[in-house]
Amino acid sequence: MEILTAFLDLILHLDAHLLALVQEYGVWVYAILFVIIFAETGLVVTPFLPGDSLLFVTGALCGMGSLQLEILMPLLILAAFGGDNTNYWIGRLLGLRLLNHASQKLIKHEHLEKTHRFFDKHGGKTIIFARFLPIIRTFAPFVAGIGTMNYRSFVMFSAMGSVAWIGSLTIAGYFFGNLPFIKDNLTLMILGIIVVSFIPAILEFIKHSKQAK
Repeated sequence: MEILTAFLDLILHLDAHLLALVQEYGVWVYAILFVIIFAETGLVVTPFLPGDSLLFVTGALCGMGSLQLEILMPLLILAAFGGDNTNYWIGRLLGLRLLNHASQKLIKHEHLEKTHRFFDKHGGKTIIFARFLPIIRTFAPFVAGIGTMNYRSFVMFSAMGSVAWIGSLTIAGYFFGNLPFIKDNLTLMILGIIVVSFIPAILEFIKHSKQAK
C-alpha cells in the first residue's frame, strides 16, 4: 500500500519531484528522463511508467528555464524511437523462437498470421496513434515485431510517431504549463491528462465488449 501511495504521489506531483531532481542532479536529469521514456516505450514490463504527463511537465520546466527544450526534445525523441525499435525486435525475436519450439500452444501460428495481416493493413496509423495511448504504446511495437511488420515501414512510422508525441506534449507544456491557472492547478492538469489519454482505450474496450455479447 505504501508503494502504491508513493507511486501515485510521484505521478500526481511530477512537477515537484522533477524540479527537486533538477536541483539535485543537474544535467544528469536528462539521462534519467531518457531512461524513463525509453523504458516506458521499449520494455513490455514497464507500461506503468509516466509518459504523457511526464512530457508535459518537462516542457513546463523548460518554460521556467530549469531545463533546455533544444536539448530535451531531440534526446527524448531518440529515447522514444530507440525504445520502439528495441520493443519491435524483442517481439520479433521472441515470436520466431516461440514458433521454432514446442510452445506453439501459447502463441498459435494463425494468430501471428492475423497480427501480420493487421499490421500490413493498419500498421502505420497503429504505430503513430498508439504513441498517444498509455500501455498500448508499450505493446504496439512488441506486437508489430511478433507479426513481423515490414521493418522499413515500422521505422518510418515509429519516427513520425516519436516526433509527434514528444514534440506535441513538451511544446504544450512549454507554452501552457506555466500559465497561472494551470500552474496553480497542475496536479489536476496531470490527472486530467492521464484520464483523457485513457479514454480511447476505454471506449475501444466497451465497443469490443458489446460486440462480444
